Amino acid sequence: MLKYGEINPLNVFGLRRLDHCPPHFEKVHFDLRTSEKHITDWVYENLIGRFWFGDFYDDKNTLCKCAAFETKSEASYFMLMIDSFNVYQQ
Repeated sequence: MLKYGEINPLNVFGLRRLDHCPPHFEKVHFDLRTSEKHITDWVYENLIGRFWFGDFYDDKNTLCKCAAFETKSEASYFMLMIDSFNVYQQ
């Protein structure tokens, strides 16, 4: 994790954030209240696995933001913590 000064090989080689969402990734849907950079910075600082972040159409065909994680425990942690960093900024 970045905040503990550990180097992640996936970051070094640019393989951490994916351009597409693989089907086996665990998806988390949410409404974006802050900047995308704020969300991805939190992921880089607090998680270690591969992830995808982008737009997603849910079952009701409405557009929402989605973060998907290769490790299910990271998706769970993200869901628990998202309300603390996904807040409107003034």
